[in-house]
Amino acid sequence: MIAVGLGSNLDGPAERVCHALEAIAVLPMTRLLAHSALYDTAPVGPQDQPDFINAVALLETRLPPLSLLSALQDLEKAAGRVRHRRWGERTLDLDILLWRDQTIHLPRLTVPHPEMHKRAFVLRPLLDIAPDARLPDGRPLSDYWPGVADQPLRRLPSLEENHFVEPAYSTAS
Repeated sequence: MIAVGLGSNLDGPAERVCHALEAIAVLPMTRLLAHSALYDTAPVGPQDQPDFINAVALLETRLPPLSLLSALQDLEKAAGRVRHRRWGERTLDLDILLWRDQTIHLPRLTVPHPEMHKRAFVLRPLLDIAPDARLPDGRPLSDYWPGVADQPLRRLPSLEENHFVEPAYSTAS
């Protein structure tokens, strides 16, 4: 399982996150396994920006990590992503949170995402769709929830979990 965090707070953020889920679902050699509902969350960092819409997607891919990262960054660019300031406003942000049970330290990519266990907007949607998710060291991510449960976030009714997931092909008749 690979977990990807999605976020946006500019130019129709809920629609941007939904479009990103649709785009992830059709990436080459990649299958969208599950996705969370949308969450409205306060920004981390500068507070002089709109709230974010966040979600998490689970996928499988035969792409190597840096190829998936490049594909996600291409989706960000297509959505008009411009990096003005750290933790600032953005049309789309896509982060690889987990890569199976691996730890990755590369100049362009660190997995698990180094801040994910400190952020309710990552943990809540991830735990909604993968309640048994663990860090590569085996620690359950649910162990971190009490430490972030007081961070404000609100589940939105506008997108049901797994709306963009194709049903598994069945050979049963």
